[in-house]
Formats: sequence, structure tokens, C-alpha cells
Amino acid sequence: MDRLKQLESFVSVATRGGLTAAAKAEGVAPAIMGRRLDALEERLGVKLLVRTTRRITLTHEGSAFLEDCQRLLTEFANAEASVSAGGVKASGHLRVTAPAGFGRRHVAPLVPRFHALHPEVTISLNLSDRVVDVTGESFDCAVRVGDLPDSSLVSVRLADNRRRCVATPEFVRRHGKPKHPGELSRFACLTLSSDASQTRGWAFRITTEGGAQELIHLRPSGPLDCSDGQVLHDWCLAGHGIAWRSTWEVEAEIDAGLLVPLLDEFAAPPNGIYAVFAGAKHLPLRVRLWLDFLKAQYGNPEFWGGRA
Repeated sequence: MDRLKQLESFVSVATRGGLTAAAKAEGVAPAIMGRRLDALEERLGVKLLVRTTRRITLTHEGSAFLEDCQRLLTEFANAEASVSAGGVKASGHLRVTAPAGFGRRHVAPLVPRFHALHPEVTISLNLSDRVVDVTGESFDCAVRVGDLPDSSLVSVRLADNRRRCVATPEFVRRHGKPKHPGELSRFACLTLSSDASQTRGWAFRITTEGGAQELIHLRPSGPLDCSDGQVLHDWCLAGHGIAWRSTWEVEAEIDAGLLVPLLDEFAAPPNGIYAVFAGAKHLPLRVRLWLDFLKAQYGNPEFWGGRA
């Protein structure tokens, strides 16, 4: 007897609560379902179900086996769908969250594109600079930028994220350039206010007297600070000071000559842009396709130059 059919019958009986309901759903006689379950239990050498004339109850082993069977059948269906042009289409509702600034620029424009590819998937996008509880708030996926805290969540690195000091050409003309991170104290720096999430300050890699590379964190100051990174970006473009911003935010302006990079020789190693989700075992097809879509988009170097 087909092993897969045995597993499907076991799941159907367990979730529908009886042989009759499961047999009716498949269009076969209850006796056929019963024979499949008998064969499965005999092959495994364990009792999965306690059957009486009135009800069916899962044993302890049956409860554990049910979870594994459901996962395996879902993965099997997803595997078939991924290689079959006429396979199962992604459907259902996808809930995504991302940081506000990054999400506006580099997640929101992708949502309609993904929906066009998978029209049976509906999508909710949440943009917030707080660290959203992915599992507690029932999100399928979070896009996060920077170092990730220790977590039980699964993460997939989508792209590198670098930070660069930048200012306008006019600011540099009037005030000059810092030659070392330690000189930033002499310049007007545009910083996140103390209640924002950037707790360690600006990161730089310097060479010690012994020739070793060392990562340092500085907290420059200036006449203006704000809890919103987009405001700092706008102030920087207006010539009010030096900002420490991610390449995803300023690369296009650097290419256009609107901003000048500073202290690049001291730039810290990149951190990452990640997709974070609760677990890989039970990922619906719509979530797997969204992850693949993000990796393909962010893996294209032209995407970050604003030419995607």
C-alpha cells in the first residue's frame, strides 16, 4: 500500500475526527480508510489511534506523529508546486513588517510587483521602527537591517548593509573634511537622539599603533539631533552637517554628486539586511516565494542605485 496515501489518510482521519468523515471527503468507503490505518500502525509497530464506535482519539505517539505528517505533506505539496508549471498556486494572506525608512524605499515598491506575480496572495505591509514581535503579532516575515539580537527566529541574509559618513559638497567646501574619526568632534554632526534604537553610536575601523585593526564606536554631537533617520537624511541634504547613514539610503545621492562620502578608509565592516521568520519547517508557499523574491531583488547590484 502506498505509504504517502497511508499518511494522508491518517491526517484526514485525525483532523476530521473519524473514519466516516475522512472517507466521505475522499469519496471511498470507511472500511478502506480503516485498512490504511491498520497497515500504517502495523508497519510502524505503534498504536496511533484509539478507535471506538463513537469516537477516535489520538495516542501520545499519534499526536506527535500527526505534527510530523502534516509538515511532511505540506513540504511535499510545496515541492511539487515549485517545479510544476500547472502546480498549486500561492494563495492566502502574507503579513510583512519592515523598518519605516528602509521599508518605504525598498520594501513597499516590491509589494505590488510580488502581488502581480502571485495575484491570489493578499499582502499587508507594516512599517515601524520598533522591533516587532514576529511570532507574537502573527507576522510571516520581518525585514531587518543591522546586527540581529540572539533569537529563536530564523534569519536569511539578503544583502550587505554598509554605513558611510556623508555631507554635501557645499558643507565640505565651507568646513573641510575630517581626516580621522577622532576629528568628528570639531564638526556639526547629525545624530539620532538618545531615545532612538542606535545605541552604540557610529562605528569605525581604525589601525592601532601595533598595526592591528580595531572596531571603535563614537558618539559625535552637534546642534541638531532627531529620533527619525529620514529627518537626519533631509537635514544632511540641506547642508546642516555630517550624517552617518546606510548605503541603501545615500548611494543614489552620492552617485548623483549631491552628497560626498567622508572617512571611507575607516568604514566599519558591513552588517546585513535580513529576512526574519518564525521557522522553516512550516513555511507556506507564499512565504517561500516572498523570500526568494526578496533575495533576487536585493541580490541585483543595480537595485541599490535606485535603478531597479
